[in-house]
Amino acid sequence: MDKKDLLYRFLFGGLAVVLSYVASVFLPWKIIGGIFAAFPAVMIVAVMMVGIKKGSKEAAKTANGSVYGMIGCFICVIAVLLMLKWTDLWLVSLIIGLVVWFFSSVFLVQLREKWS
Repeated sequence: MDKKDLLYRFLFGGLAVVLSYVASVFLPWKIIGGIFAAFPAVMIVAVMMVGIKKGSKEAAKTANGSVYGMIGCFICVIAVLLMLKWTDLWLVSLIIGLVVWFFSSVFLVQLREKWS
């Protein structure tokens, strides 16, 4: 990965995050703001950059792999919501959610490999 590639990832990913944040703040419907808060910016930029560098087949592999991370995101959200209700500590809840995201995603990949 070269510096130009990193710069594109930073700019496109950062732009997606900023636009999602702006939408979540300025849209009058807060549920829509929550939907934009879950915008898959990293996945989109990763697939785009792999597609530019290596073509559609490799981009499809990246998109396929992101399924596990996205399911992990769902599990992360549930963990954060539950932890916020139980502890009322947002930082602790986020940290636990990220740990749950990582391990649930890895578990799903291993489960798929076992069944394949």
